[in-house]
Amino acid sequence: MNNDLSRRGFLAAGAAMIGTGAVAQTANSTEIESDLSQQVQRNISSFRSLDWQPYFSNLNNGAILVDIQSRALHYWSEDQAIYKLFPTSVPLTDDLTRTGRTEVTRKVEGPSWAPTPAMRIRNPEWPEFIGPGPDNPLGSHALYLSWQYYRIHGTHDTRKIGRRSSNGCIGLYNEQIAELFGYAKVGTQVLLI
Repeated sequence: MNNDLSRRGFLAAGAAMIGTGAVAQTANSTEIESDLSQQVQRNISSFRSLDWQPYFSNLNNGAILVDIQSRALHYWSEDQAIYKLFPTSVPLTDDLTRTGRTEVTRKVEGPSWAPTPAMRIRNPEWPEFIGPGPDNPLGSHALYLSWQYYRIHGTHDTRKIGRRSSNGCIGLYNEQIAELFGYAKVGTQVLLI
């Protein structure tokens, strides 16, 4: 009888843990993230390589394509010798998502971060500024885009990759943004679809 009770207890505890929300994962985070346990769908099947021609007329300065639906970033070098495919985090909601053509305007290793005016309204408790380091939501590197407040950047919170978890930016693992940072130039064309 003791085996039944401990087995039942174990199963009940396991079920309770599975049903628990992701609150602890977002503690001290500067990203807006609700309980993702019910809404996150991992996207494996559409994470595939693509050709650049349907999206760009040329590869001058290289090209970055971000597919919001598949949560993937594609990079092609100008000479077509390099093609990279990276998993990303994407904006949490459609109203935070911007699509269309832009370009890399600045590259920063060890970026600083400050919340946008809209973020400050939604989250007045957030700090006004975070310098480079492990608490910085932009991670180790950032590619600034011609759209104000939008970046392709790293993250120290690796749980965000593959999810709708950002306030508008595109996030990559720090190792992968460092690699992309090495390839991309000021002037690299970017398309978000």
